[in-house]
Amino acid sequence: MNAGPVLAIEGLTAGYDGAPVLRDLDLHVDAGEVVALLGPNGAGKTTTLRTISGLVHPLAGAILLNGNDLARRSPSARARLGIAHMPEGRGVFFGLTVAEHFRLGYPGERLETDTAYEYFPLLAKLADRRAGLLSGGEQQMLALGRALARRPRLMLLDEPSLGLAPVIVEDLLPIVSNYAKESGCAVLLVEQHIHIALAVADRGYVLSHGELVIHEHADVLRADHELILSGYLGEQALGPAAADG
Repeated sequence: MNAGPVLAIEGLTAGYDGAPVLRDLDLHVDAGEVVALLGPNGAGKTTTLRTISGLVHPLAGAILLNGNDLARRSPSARARLGIAHMPEGRGVFFGLTVAEHFRLGYPGERLETDTAYEYFPLLAKLADRRAGLLSGGEQQMLALGRALARRPRLMLLDEPSLGLAPVIVEDLLPIVSNYAKESGCAVLLVEQHIHIALAVADRGYVLSHGELVIHEHADVLRADHELILSGYLGEQALGPAAADG
């Protein structure tokens, strides 16, 4: 078994039309670990995830999955290697039932529906319901369940709380953390609610203007994150729950 990190990013610079959004980023995620990627809007968080999954081509640096350089791998090839990318907006198909979502995949892929139903039992009860009739929280549960059903090596989650009440996300993200610990999947999480992200994360990175400004264990950031993070994310982003500790 490879003892190194599942994901290693080394000196990554990436952007659009030749203009860098990320600059010289170093980052790693180990097996069974949840790592939070934090920062204000425009800091480069989504660009980081899109570059890992192959949707954005790097200008410099390397992305390694279990020690293997992904430079020549297409987005579909990266998915076959075990990268599950859940972008903003959930990505569910309103006209399809919950069960039909678990029959979607790349050629030859078989999703493990039982895994999704094990971690999200409500999905089994909703199997025959069309996604368009689900609540926002149920749609996000379906999107996460599909990601888990792929049994990924690496899961990239981009703003899973978007459009949801924080209390719903507080229920969903611990399930992702449990899955990571039990399966050995590595998780890189972009999340706007800092206190929720740090409650499930093992470590955190903070980006500002495309550059890494902080890398610390989550307990350190939880203890000091008003002091450490407010300068980068703004006091408003911390939210009342964060101010409470």
